Amino acid sequence: FLLTANYTGGSVSVHPVGRDGALGEATDVVRHTGSGPDPERQEGPHAHMVVTDPGGRYVVAVDLGTDTLHTYRLDPRTGTLREHARAATRPGAGPRHLAFHPSGRHAYVVNELDSTLVACGYDAREGILTPGTPHPTVPRTGRAAPTERNYPAGVVVSPDGRFVYVSNRGHDSIALFAAECGGAALRPVSVTPSGGSYPRHIALDPSGGLLFAANQKSGTVTAFRVNRRTGRLTPAGAALAAPVPVCVLPV
Repeated sequence: FLLTANYTGGSVSVHPVGRDGALGEATDVVRHTGSGPDPERQEGPHAHMVVTDPGGRYVVAVDLGTDTLHTYRLDPRTGTLREHARAATRPGAGPRHLAFHPSGRHAYVVNELDSTLVACGYDAREGILTPGTPHPTVPRTGRAAPTERNYPAGVVVSPDGRFVYVSNRGHDSIALFAAECGGAALRPVSVTPSGGSYPRHIALDPSGGLLFAANQKSGTVTAFRVNRRTGRLTPAGAALAAPVPVCVLPV
């Protein structure tokens, strides 16, 4: 099955994948309900991401409009979703994307509207997420603080589970956090310029040695070498020109 988060409609859809790779008609469309305190961005539900958990047992949908993380069970016979649990983030946080720790016992949620990253405990048996303390993704004060509103976008975890990266649109940077206590705790390490404007998406290559940032407004994709010991980033060559890049997928 192919799972899709539909932002404007605030729903999650399911399509069967045929043996030839073709998609069939939707077997289910689940519409979220509710709203949040931000009248411009949270007037209704906005499902921003849907992903299966590492064990393939549950489906997690992240809703920016309602500050909610939904956990579903997918029926493999009928292709229908049944809600299993919900977890609430801080009101007005605007959860956007989620990435699991390699252990499967933790997940990290980046919040677009309040520029924070939250480590969540995850009970893989029960499919329950437990959000922890929010951490700012940009400096709050000083010369490095944003001069315009910041919107965090992507979140990725290093293959060894030691580091978490977040892209900051507005601040035009990539925040680095150390994942400590087996992934349960986050410690801010550094904030590196993305090398372009509005880094909407970031991705690590399969080895974890390179990180790529799709800078939407500057029309560039920048590459960084990852220090395996510290997690810190250093530029790796000239940027690649690309018209309005919003996603990069290393293979």
